Amino acid sequence: MSSDVAGRPPWNHNIAYHRLVLAAAPARRHRALDVGCGQGHLLPHLAAAYDDVIGLDTDEAALTEAAHRVGELPNVTLIRGDVTSAELPHALFDLVSAVAVLHHLPLRSGLARLADLVRPGGCLVVVGLARSASPLDYAWGAAGLPVSKVLRLVRGHTPVTAPIVDPTQTLADIRQAAAEITPGARIRRHLLFRYSLTWTRPPD
Repeated sequence: MSSDVAGRPPWNHNIAYHRLVLAAAPARRHRALDVGCGQGHLLPHLAAAYDDVIGLDTDEAALTEAAHRVGELPNVTLIRGDVTSAELPHALFDLVSAVAVLHHLPLRSGLARLADLVRPGGCLVVVGLARSASPLDYAWGAAGLPVSKVLRLVRGHTPVTAPIVDPTQTLADIRQAAAEITPGARIRRHLLFRYSLTWTRPPD
């Protein structure tokens, strides 16, 4: 549950971009949903900003660890389930976050499901992994390697205990799907082998 460097907070390539999720918080902060919450590292931060927070994950072991992390937070609920089939209300959440999740799902239906859960005026934040396919993709990957090595030495590295799969979708695939499903979404490359997609659902 802790970082490999004694006395330092947990850190890995996913945790590094939790600040991006928190920075996207809309003005109204009643309900937040963290899809693929894993070990629950993001949940305490969401709980400090939102009235009610749900952490959703399919992995029982990861949820057990998350339960230890958020056990004293009365406004956090953990649910074991798959976002594509879990009984979650349409357009309920002010914030839906999905860190290292979308590449586990069918791209278009998965993105559409995440978007469907966001209330009008609410925000969807995806921090994802994409398959390198272009020279620019490989250049960003090469640039990230030395930065990652230095940060791991300084910050330590917290293992991800939930199942891991390699992405099959390229950033071009994701941009195309987003243009169709979440028009106006902002998609950015990030140095530590991640991209972000931030979308505000327009008023109905």
